[in-house]
Amino acid sequence: MTKTILGFLIFVSSISFSQHKIKGILVPKVKTDWVILYKIEGTKQVFVSNTSLKNDSLKIGNKKEAVSIFEITLPSNAKSGAYRATYALEGAGSVDFFFHKEDVTFRLNPQYPDETITFLKSEENKLYKEYLTKISEAQEKLDSIQISAFQNQSINNKEAYKKALAKVLKTQQKYEELAKNKYIFPLVKATLRNNIPEIETSPDAYMEAMKTSYFDKIDFSNETLKNSSFITDRVADFVFYLSFSDDEKTQQNLYKEAIKKVLGKIKSQNYQKDIIEFLITQFEATKNLEIIDYLFENQYNKLPENLQDATFKKEKLALFATEIGRIAPDFSWTEKGKKMQLATLNEASQYVLVFWSTSCSHCLREIPQLHTFMKDKKNIKVIAFALEKEASVWESFSKTNLFGFHNVLGLKKWENEVARTYQIVATPTYFILDKNKKIIAKPDEIDDVKAFFNKK
Repeated sequence: MTKTILGFLIFVSSISFSQHKIKGILVPKVKTDWVILYKIEGTKQVFVSNTSLKNDSLKIGNKKEAVSIFEITLPSNAKSGAYRATYALEGAGSVDFFFHKEDVTFRLNPQYPDETITFLKSEENKLYKEYLTKISEAQEKLDSIQISAFQNQSINNKEAYKKALAKVLKTQQKYEELAKNKYIFPLVKATLRNNIPEIETSPDAYMEAMKTSYFDKIDFSNETLKNSSFITDRVADFVFYLSFSDDEKTQQNLYKEAIKKVLGKIKSQNYQKDIIEFLITQFEATKNLEIIDYLFENQYNKLPENLQDATFKKEKLALFATEIGRIAPDFSWTEKGKKMQLATLNEASQYVLVFWSTSCSHCLREIPQLHTFMKDKKNIKVIAFALEKEASVWESFSKTNLFGFHNVLGLKKWENEVARTYQIVATPTYFILDKNKKIIAKPDEIDDVKAFFNKK
């Protein structure tokens, strides 16, 4: 019996010791009362756990501070990798760290998490943070010497550059030795910039050398690098910041060249898919339709069909279906017994497509103004698409007030299929189309419609 009890206690003890805790101290305290823990896998984050933030006070230095504290116990089978603690939905609301079979405790200012994080427990994170600080200091010194050479080529900085470069390499060697056999080793090894051996006086030659060697130290097949934000951060920097032109056409070509170089470095088609999806999402922010189309047509669509995410593709293409520069999504209706279709209309050099409703007070004010304004505009035709729950009021209003318009009835109002395609969330919503039905403007209100045509 004694042996049984002893065995049980050893078993319980082994379980408790195999679990690890993630603890965060946010100074000053935050307004939210929750925190979510994710694991970074490829370009995505996967939910791990969530808990409450508790308010407390701690003596930090000689001052007592109001703080928010959370603690999450990871299961015994928790995988090593990069994790993200999120405590706000907007702004600086999350922080990344590494977990590898040890407790992790950190303190930070929630408004500046990356700049202020201090690890109180976790040898891996302490060492990596120390490394980033030291290598950044050494690299900044080297960069300052290089910049001075661009600014004043008469100054001989060759020896100073060589000494600074030696300092960078010595710092790197030191921390590669310290990080050997640790989880963070691939990150330390990949962080070092591939600096040129001699100081360069030409900024263009310097930037070209940087771009050519930018990914030399990054192993795109390494799981530690892939399952962190390391590669995606480097990819974003390379695509968006390393090549710049004031000329829009040149900039678009630079984006395409950078994308091709990035994807050429990745052998795994699964990871290529992830990076393409990541880049599409990044270009979403600026609504760069040309590059989004390029990514789909020249990269994503060329992946094996079983790898392509049909839902992702459909959602992203639908998201930009009604942006300026797109051909307006087609739809049809019946008018005086005749079937009409937007795509085949051939009666004007420009069109105004307006989504409105008889139950909308703004519409009842603006649509009659639109009708009056368009009376003498022979080369402009209006398609008034009414979103209604039932037809009776619309039939009376359109026949009486909107003669000369193409009047279209869209039942089910917000759930109408065409309205959903055009992502209509308010009425009136205006689109101005050219003769080929390409969207050339999206005025906010009737005064903007008038201004668009009056400026011609």
